[in-house]
Amino acid sequence: MKEKLSNILTEAMTQIEGANSLNAMEEIRVRLLGKKSPLTEILRSMGKLSHEERKDLGREANLVRERIEEALEMKWGEVKEKAQKERFRLEKIDVTEPGVPYDLGARHLITITIDEISRIFMSMGFSVSEGPEVETVFHNFDALNAPKNHPSRDLTDTFYITEDTLLRTQTSPVQVRTIQSQQPPIKVISPGRCFRCDTPDATHSPMFHQIEGLLVDEDISMTDLKGCLDVMAKQLFGSQTKTKFRPHYFPFTEPSAEMDVSCFKCGGKGCSMCKGSGWIEILGCGMVHPHVLEVGGIDTEKFTGFAFGMGVERIAILRYGVDDIRLFYENDLRFINQFK
Repeated sequence: MKEKLSNILTEAMTQIEGANSLNAMEEIRVRLLGKKSPLTEILRSMGKLSHEERKDLGREANLVRERIEEALEMKWGEVKEKAQKERFRLEKIDVTEPGVPYDLGARHLITITIDEISRIFMSMGFSVSEGPEVETVFHNFDALNAPKNHPSRDLTDTFYITEDTLLRTQTSPVQVRTIQSQQPPIKVISPGRCFRCDTPDATHSPMFHQIEGLLVDEDISMTDLKGCLDVMAKQLFGSQTKTKFRPHYFPFTEPSAEMDVSCFKCGGKGCSMCKGSGWIEILGCGMVHPHVLEVGGIDTEKFTGFAFGMGVERIAILRYGVDDIRLFYENDLRFINQFK
């Protein structure tokens, strides 16, 4: 048995000395000191020996175990230090080398404009509401008081998916869904994509963005509408901006108007941007038609409201001097990076 212990120790020292990695060290430890190791088997077989033989052999076996454990611990430290030095060598960074250049991304001009307009209205207490881009005919037309013969309902003007579903032509359906799910006071804006059958050119696109607003409460009048939009115009185009309303027709508002702002390029004197008039049209608005409020079960004797809607691309074109709406959708980074 003692000779076997001596052979085990010699073999163990050879294996430990030849180890060159932490994984190899762990395998050797299990092989030399594990439950199935030769040393463990010897200790298990000691029950067949006499008391004196067990005492003598146990002392020798423990000495062998201690020698192996000491050798393992020493070698473990060497291998660990070697592995750490190798890792440091591989991960070494030369701080004097020039850095790797990378380009920061830029928000799209449409996103910038939506965020800015949203921020203005949120500062006035409006919340942001969104709705589906695939809408029902009811929410897109019927609930908005659009007559059956309205031109926008024609197949040549609207993308129909089925007879009763379509790609929304405006974000006004969000207003309908809001009054169906909430009771006054209501104060929301609804930014999002819209779709119409337009041939792409410098001023038209089959896909575009709108931001519409809705406020419903007691004693709301055109004065409230004008005051709200006047604040928005001054924050968007400058504190000297003036606004004016022109009578117009929309089926979902009554009375209705289009709002112009004084030309921020010439100050209202007349230039190429405002086509010499001194004014630029930016949105449509009006008092919400009672038929629209009734869709949501709102008492039109007690509550009134106003609504407005503007094209995001139009606002961006005016503010940033873009001369072709198609530039927004060509994914040209040279165009997008101008507005970092």
